[in-house]
Amino acid sequence: MKPVTEDAKGYRRLIPSLTALVEFEAVARLSSFTLAANELGVTQAAVSRQVRFLEESLGVRLFHRLHRSIKLTGEGEALYFVVAESMQRIAGVYDRLSNGGEEQELVLATTAAFSHFRVLPRLPELKRIQPQLKLRLTTTMFTADLRHNEVDIAVRYGNGTWRDGTSSLLFDEEVFPVCSPAWLEANASPQSLAELAKAQLIGSDSTSEGWMGWEAWFDAAGLRPPRLQYALRCSLYTDAIEAARHGQGIALGWRRLLTGLLDAGELVRITEASVKVRDAYFVVIPHGHMITPATNSVIEWLRGGAASA
Repeated sequence: MKPVTEDAKGYRRLIPSLTALVEFEAVARLSSFTLAANELGVTQAAVSRQVRFLEESLGVRLFHRLHRSIKLTGEGEALYFVVAESMQRIAGVYDRLSNGGEEQELVLATTAAFSHFRVLPRLPELKRIQPQLKLRLTTTMFTADLRHNEVDIAVRYGNGTWRDGTSSLLFDEEVFPVCSPAWLEANASPQSLAELAKAQLIGSDSTSEGWMGWEAWFDAAGLRPPRLQYALRCSLYTDAIEAARHGQGIALGWRRLLTGLLDAGELVRITEASVKVRDAYFVVIPHGHMITPATNSVIEWLRGGAASA
């Protein structure tokens, strides 16, 4: 039997309870003592005792206990990020060893529009460069808290600053009007922003992520038209683009999303007017998740074609 080393003794002294850390991680990730207890198969009282034990051992509060919710303190966030990352690393190695070293499933979270226009059409390329990769797509809002979801990579549009993961730039974005070649053939092309404002516009509801609608686009382009009269309004951006493809009018085109349709000639730009938005697309890795070679490969695939676009 190997003797217990001084380092091992030190770990036991500094980390008095691995059980407490496991239960703390579940509470922090789920923002609930009750949900953590259900996940771990123990009582809520047992989870509370373990977290209280950690707080007493450290001499700091890990959670703000509010009336109907809990929130990590600054010290709690610092501990959570380290614990979550360490547990993910252990779990990842364990999974690979227990499955004979095979690559595990990778979960990619995007909005429906990003998945529809940017991810799905390019899946054959990903299968070519990563034939063993098992990809699972999940649709989320850009603002969904990654700590509450089993996500390996998320794509978000914004300023790149989020508290639940580490972000890196995918690409910037610009927005301009698009229509189908058939619509352009059947209708006179607007010669000014004022004429464009009176054309058959297809609108889609603005989202909480900051995607602009026609009113905001005209304002950014330098025109404040009277109340717009839409030929069609959609709640989903994907529907607005499909309507434009089928010749129903002019929609706002987000360049990075529509590169494939523009290159294929299914959509065309109707004017040189364009708005470069301040925010951009970022890839976000949730805290506690390892960046593996497969993860890097997917990120580069997501970024692929950005320069040429």
